[in-house]
Amino acid sequence: MTRGWHEWVFTETGVVLTTVAGLPLAALAVWALARHRRATGATRGWAWRRSLAEVGIVYGTVPWVLMTTFPGSRAGEVPSRVILVPLQDLLTMDPGQIVGNLLVFAALGAFAPLRFAALAALPRVLALAGACSALIEIAQYALQLDRVSSVDDVLLNTAGAGLAALASRRWWRGRAGASSADRPAPVAPAPER
Repeated sequence: MTRGWHEWVFTETGVVLTTVAGLPLAALAVWALARHRRATGATRGWAWRRSLAEVGIVYGTVPWVLMTTFPGSRAGEVPSRVILVPLQDLLTMDPGQIVGNLLVFAALGAFAPLRFAALAALPRVLALAGACSALIEIAQYALQLDRVSSVDDVLLNTAGAGLAALASRRWWRGRAGASSADRPAPVAPAPER
């Protein structure tokens, strides 16, 4: 074990294990945010829903995006590779790569419509995930990370967000018609002196 901690943590396995180990901290963050919101007058349902959505977006997206930026063994030495023909790269992917690509923006797709009313529509979730995924692929190409920048990655990342959005639609569709009991309580202005 001559490798330092940073050489272990900044691997795909390290990110997955760190993410799993961090689950209690994420749960604590949801609880603390909800408690703070309740103390400032928000209703219980609204406080928990919003806190879960915010932590869920970050906790469920950042680790996977981080993994997409890990350089390959020949980063900076080989020219960047691009595959712009849809489904060409997909045929060479192993099942783990396909599942991984589907998970990159799944949390964003599931939780963003709960947090942001403007995203409570499947086409908007797909557009956001597609744009974010395209930015990752462009960064991989521009930084010469010895990774393949592929349109199939964009398609899979977007599909994962869309599937997660459909799975959570029951909760975010009701957001538009939510009663006033599900929103933060109005705060009375401070009396003037």
